[in-house]
Amino acid sequence: MTIKWDLKTIVKEIAIATIFIFILTNIISYIRKPELSSNTLPQLEVQLLDGSLYNIKDAKPLVLHFWGIWCPTCQLEIGNIEYISKKYEVLTIAVNSGDDNKLTQYLNEKELTFRVLNDNQGRWAKKFNVEAYPTTFIYDEKGELIFTEVGYTTTAGLLARLALIK
Repeated sequence: MTIKWDLKTIVKEIAIATIFIFILTNIISYIRKPELSSNTLPQLEVQLLDGSLYNIKDAKPLVLHFWGIWCPTCQLEIGNIEYISKKYEVLTIAVNSGDDNKLTQYLNEKELTFRVLNDNQGRWAKKFNVEAYPTTFIYDEKGELIFTEVGYTTTAGLLARLALIK
């Protein structure tokens, strides 16, 4: 049997491959997600890279994003996080990414403006049991964990997840 490779067949094959990849990445993300001792967001009061104090008290959804400047997947995804940070509450935690000067230089070079906590010792990553990067937690306005993603996620995927909790 010979397959006729016309446009319809090619589109069908691409669609099947895309669906397969989507399902596979979600399974991998689910398997790799960190086990937390609590699904409630702990009270955070931290000093950010820019010197400001960040305190979670407002009743709004929060995207908590763990990443590193050394992580190739994080670099691919960083524009998505920047976009989301313009519309939603986002706190990023840069893990093992060097001192404040190195991290500030990276952010300036990439023209990134989101909030950054420099976790250069990996303490916050340990607190959230993060072992793979990037890892994103989405909490609702009550501070309850709604979604965890390990690995690359699209802007559309983040927006859809955030829209679901509104």
